[in-house]
Amino acid sequence: MVDYRIDRHSGVATYVQIVQQTKQALRLGLLEPGDKLPTAREVVEATAVNPNTVLKAYRELEREGLVEARRGLGTFVRRSLGAAPADSPLRAELEQWAARARESGLEREDVAALFTAVLETHYPVHPKIPEGEPS
Repeated sequence: MVDYRIDRHSGVATYVQIVQQTKQALRLGLLEPGDKLPTAREVVEATAVNPNTVLKAYRELEREGLVEARRGLGTFVRRSLGAAPADSPLRAELEQWAARARESGLEREDVAALFTAVLETHYPVHPKIPEGEPS
């Protein structure tokens, strides 16, 4: 089961946050094919968002082929994403690193900036084209 956390100050639409958090749970193996998502009512009760917002998020996930709605039964995971289980040794290392960053006085935004910079180095969104090659 996934517990949605809505950040009303993030500037990210609520339905997008639900989609992103569901995808994160799929990537971490917290949700697997066959698992049932919380009902719209459960999400509304836990987050105080509009039911239509939850339904919009679930429709988007369905459009992407990640979940399927079964009339009268609920919404179920169709497929998983990625291969980064929640109990990965890499996660443990990252937890330790984050704890050290916090102990050294870094704020959340500082840590996010550092991580994003390193992530961009190793996983560029737009790979660099070697000089002399057409773009």
